Amino acid sequence: MRGAVIHAPGDVRFETLDDPKILHPTDAIIRTAVTCVCGSDLWPYRGAETIGDPHPMGHEYVGFVEEVGSEVTSVKPGQFVVGSFATSDNTCANCRNGWQSNCLHREFMSTCQADYVRIPNAQGTLVATDEHPADELLPGLLAVSDVMGTGWYAALAAEVRPGSTAVVVGDGAVGLCGVIAARELGAERIIAMSRHEPRQNLAREFGATDIVAERGDEGIARVKDLTGGIGAASVLECVGTAEAMRQALHSARPGGNVGFVGVPHEVAIDGQELFFSHVGLRGGPAPVRRYLPDLIDRVLTGRINPGKVFDLALPLEEVAEGYKAMDERRAIKALLTP
Repeated sequence: MRGAVIHAPGDVRFETLDDPKILHPTDAIIRTAVTCVCGSDLWPYRGAETIGDPHPMGHEYVGFVEEVGSEVTSVKPGQFVVGSFATSDNTCANCRNGWQSNCLHREFMSTCQADYVRIPNAQGTLVATDEHPADELLPGLLAVSDVMGTGWYAALAAEVRPGSTAVVVGDGAVGLCGVIAARELGAERIIAMSRHEPRQNLAREFGATDIVAERGDEGIARVKDLTGGIGAASVLECVGTAEAMRQALHSARPGGNVGFVGVPHEVAIDGQELFFSHVGLRGGPAPVRRYLPDLIDRVLTGRINPGKVFDLALPLEEVAEGYKAMDERRAIKALLTP
């Protein structure tokens, strides 16, 4: 098969790889329908994470089941399935408590920018649709496998309530999906922080009521101006930098909550500052599997269309251009079709 391999910062290549095989009775093999480049893939691409030896990339996927291990009964060959970047058996104590992304048998997906993918813990990870979805629905279903599920978790972690005010820090795919989530959860006012006009326009389309282009102290001051001087009840941090976290914490009101889902890089939180802020903080890898049935239904029924975050579509063989376009902010998110 063919797939993306990262060799060094800025060096992603499309190569011939070994076909995946069933290694454990809990595995499945899927043929990829569409995959994509994630904003978190840019951390190693930019040299902010150690790459080590060349290795495959990608953790977002939807596709068709080709083969299943002997213990997999929840899906069968030929079905269209949606999964998660974190696999889960969906039976351990953490899974039963709704934290499938912290499953005791969790494996993080990392080979999905390819023609075929082996899915560990397939029984608990994959959700099949009743029938093969139309092609136009594939981007939205792919978004559900990570960025929509992650944006949803950010909104829940920030405790977005009907009639509340939410701030979304970050205008990448996760942040934009966080806007959708805040709207779906009933926020009356959604303040999206973005300096890029195409992303501002999409945020408005998704439900943002206000746009704040300023950053740092100016951005915090602008949010305070829009919220009666005290900040928002809910803030979604969808970037992962120290600046974004500071902006999120200081944009929340006393008693408010921050949901942080950007993978942290050089983020340090002062205990005294957090203590006296009265701001709640929850984050981590999103338990996407918990939300899959609901979010899949919202996409299939047309209630939400997170697939609009894909503003660049490429054949899988041009995956390197997808990375480059996102790195240069010429694209929000690159869709890849084998």
